[in-house]
Amino acid sequence: ADVSLVRFMDAWWGVPHKIGGSDQQGTDCSGFLFRLYQEVYGREIPRTTDALFKAATVCDTADLVMGDLVFVVFQGRQKVSHVGVYLQNGRFVHASTSKGVRIDYMRDTYYRKQKFIGGKLP
Repeated sequence: ADVSLVRFMDAWWGVPHKIGGSDQQGTDCSGFLFRLYQEVYGREIPRTTDALFKAATVCDTADLVMGDLVFVVFQGRQKVSHVGVYLQNGRFVHASTSKGVRIDYMRDTYYRKQKFIGGKLP
């Protein structure tokens, strides 16, 4: 799946953020994951971040492997409101609200201030 994941990320790189979107014209974080899981893993997964969080088994971010879910609780928020897919070495691919589909590093200055929760889908 690694090669198809890389191909998928290449094809979707920079696609702008759009609430409710799940195509290459614009996508939100869970729409991006919905399509990624469909095309890379041949799986149907829940369409919203909330539903994904409920479906996933929570794990420590140290236990994440490529393809697992990375949930984000932003500073000052009480609940998970963002999700991405774990790659490796603390990096994850996601549809960022400000920059679109991209790879970020969990230990970057900005992300160090956020809370990450790992998730594994059954």
